[in-house]
Amino acid sequence: MSFENEIESAVPDMSYRKFAYVYDELMEDMPYPDWIRFARTAWERHGMPKSVAELGCGTGSITIPLVNSGFEVTGIDLSADMLSVARSKMEATPQGHRLYREGSVRWVQQDMRDWRVPEPVDSVISFCDCVNYLLEKEDVVRTFQRTYEMLKPEGTFLFDVHHPNTLIRYEEEQPFVLDERSVSYIWTCDMDHDRCEIEHHLSIFSRAAESGKDMYQRFEEVHVQRAYDPDWMKLELTKAGFRDVRVYADFEWKEAGEDAQRLFYVAVK
Repeated sequence: MSFENEIESAVPDMSYRKFAYVYDELMEDMPYPDWIRFARTAWERHGMPKSVAELGCGTGSITIPLVNSGFEVTGIDLSADMLSVARSKMEATPQGHRLYREGSVRWVQQDMRDWRVPEPVDSVISFCDCVNYLLEKEDVVRTFQRTYEMLKPEGTFLFDVHHPNTLIRYEEEQPFVLDERSVSYIWTCDMDHDRCEIEHHLSIFSRAAESGKDMYQRFEEVHVQRAYDPDWMKLELTKAGFRDVRVYADFEWKEAGEDAQRLFYVAVK
């Protein structure tokens, strides 16, 4: 299999920028192995894919292990900076020589609402609540429709989102503070309850060693997410053409209820 490590750019660089270069350090406790485990279990139930497209691949923390396991993966993200970090991580992986023989990867800068690949794929994944960044119902519908188009028959669409109650809890529990030697942040939230939309404000302090002194660079990030009614999302997947749609809770194969923090959707074309 071929190993492609270039970035195909289809849209202007619009998001993340400086945040991309501290993202992995801030997110080092994220349960990436659990997302991969969930995907593998779903594939064992519905058919093991050869080709996978990942929407919102970020810095490649899920993409790279999948490639290392032999999958042909297209990592898609809106941020050129995120994709640049992902490419650097791929180049630095200790298994680099083995990757040439087993898996392949292609990094593509695209909007998940209008993404496209040359040939339909066996499975599409989108984890780490990427779909919550779609702020209008029309955006969600377009993403579902395009994903259906880009899947082979019997292909699977696996993604997770925050339950609406999770965003409410963020507002109630704020502010959040991280204080590490190399990076720190202050994180506050503003909630629009009518839209179930939350605006995250982060002031990030990133350490840069210079002339033997500890110096920190401060930059601001604003990220907006919206949660949708779980039944509405399930209905829209069905309207997009998916024939089998299931919703699970919190990385487990159990029915999602109101106590769920993270909803996992498994839809089959």
